[in-house]
Amino acid sequence: MKILDKKTENELLYEMQNSFPMVEKPFESIAEKLGVTQEEVLNTVRKLKEEKIIRQTSAIFDTKRLGYKSSLVAFKVDKDRVDEVAKIINAHPGVSHNYLRNHDYNIWFTMAVAPDSKLGLEKTIEILKERTNAKDAIVLPTLKMFKISVKMDTTGKRAKKEKLKKVANRNIELTSEHIAVIKELQKDIEVIPEPFKKSIERLNMSSQRFFELAHELKESGVMRRFATILNHRRAGFGANAMSVWAVPEDRAEEIGRELAEFSAVSHCYLRPIYPNWSYNLFAMVHAKTQEECDSLIEEMAKQTGLKEYGKLYSTVEFKKQRLVYFDDAFREWEEVNSHTQSPS
Repeated sequence: MKILDKKTENELLYEMQNSFPMVEKPFESIAEKLGVTQEEVLNTVRKLKEEKIIRQTSAIFDTKRLGYKSSLVAFKVDKDRVDEVAKIINAHPGVSHNYLRNHDYNIWFTMAVAPDSKLGLEKTIEILKERTNAKDAIVLPTLKMFKISVKMDTTGKRAKKEKLKKVANRNIELTSEHIAVIKELQKDIEVIPEPFKKSIERLNMSSQRFFELAHELKESGVMRRFATILNHRRAGFGANAMSVWAVPEDRAEEIGRELAEFSAVSHCYLRPIYPNWSYNLFAMVHAKTQEECDSLIEEMAKQTGLKEYGKLYSTVEFKKQRLVYFDDAFREWEEVNSHTQSPS
């Protein structure tokens, strides 16, 4: 079985994270760009999937543009109950990420509710707080997004800083055709020469129309990108820290953009502050080691002149998966849990 050498494999991983072609034969396109054969690319990708280095290759959508309401949430729970609490939280279909972090607020998760939710975001979080007997909760919706771009530098060639790309944002009215295509594009693709073929057949749509709608979703910004997501630790990036910063309101925009320019930062958001939470700027930092992560955060502090900040490392990953949009599981969860009382 012909596979790529390690150097070309790393280039392949970076290419697939950056932009996966939405064409009939995407692996052929990638092979041409790398100067290798389609067979070598397919064999290597299959190997990387088996090794669980590649998590998924699919569309990444803008949750808000699809009508979903979402927020980062932190719960404070007793240390001996974290596994039990995580299971209750993970059962909600709108929870895509859930981590144990080294802080008094120790369970951090992202939560989304569907456009037709009868409970709404706040009530859903309230129910989860009651069901888990969490001691306290902080709800941290995005006020301003500076960056969302998870790309691990598998090549070692990436500059420490990068210019931020302008985010596409064109209004389109989502039709039933768009939604049908979204439901297909959110699935992990098969590692075969024509991975979109079965989706096109299921929709009884022409290939031209399918890709026309897919590119319209991307060009409007409804789809952020179509790309490969790696299992960070298995890909050699063993440390990730949620760096949190107390930034003066009049400097939030400037510093948010400054931190977002660091290549090691995958997500950067402005969020609200509370009497029990003084940090308003969040930047996710990824590195190969905790020492490297610490060093990057210290450099960020030095560059911005910020003195009040924290580093929340994830110690356990309870859940990490893509949201499944337009899924009946949201309605089913609400039907079961809308009348649930807190445990005695």
